[in-house]
Amino acid sequence: MLNYLWGFMIVIGILYAAFTGNLTAVTNAALDSSKEAVTLCITMVGVMSLWVGLMRIAENCGIIRGAARTLHPLLRFMFPNIPKDHKANEYISTNIIANVFGLGWAATPAGLKAMEEMGKLNNHSKVASKEMCTFLILNVSSFQLIPVNMIAYRSQYGSANPTAILGPAIIATFFSTLAGIVFAKIMACLPEKQPRTNIKKGGTL
Repeated sequence: MLNYLWGFMIVIGILYAAFTGNLTAVTNAALDSSKEAVTLCITMVGVMSLWVGLMRIAENCGIIRGAARTLHPLLRFMFPNIPKDHKANEYISTNIIANVFGLGWAATPAGLKAMEEMGKLNNHSKVASKEMCTFLILNVSSFQLIPVNMIAYRSQYGSANPTAILGPAIIATFFSTLAGIVFAKIMACLPEKQPRTNIKKGGTL
């Protein structure tokens, strides 16, 4: 659906520019934007390489394991149905820690592995379990201490103080995560809907 939407917007923009005599401006903007996209990608590769490298060092030094133990009470509260020593807990901890430091790209592999492990606990059902839904909510709200991506974007586009977003980002993501946790716990307390069955005379289909 998004592909059709973007395609429609691009076609309308080009047609409007052609009828209003601004087609040259559209061409120049497309070329300039392409150059900026490549420059931004190079910048982001450097930033992400730095932070992913630091995460790897922290993992090898045992800092990640220590942080995971610190997160254990939160994991027990948010995911009570996951066994204590299950591998999903480790992947969830790594994902949360990476998100806290703004490393969304580094958090993705751990998040996928966590979902895979929780899927095994859910007997590979096509219906997501409450734990899987809760984990998704935590990822969407994503509390961040250091919004690395946003700082890099602001630096790339000439912000005088790229780190000025730190305070507002911490406050905003704290309350979004708090709201997500409250919502997840409320929904977890609701009874699960049972699948409907069609009752006909002579038996159940």
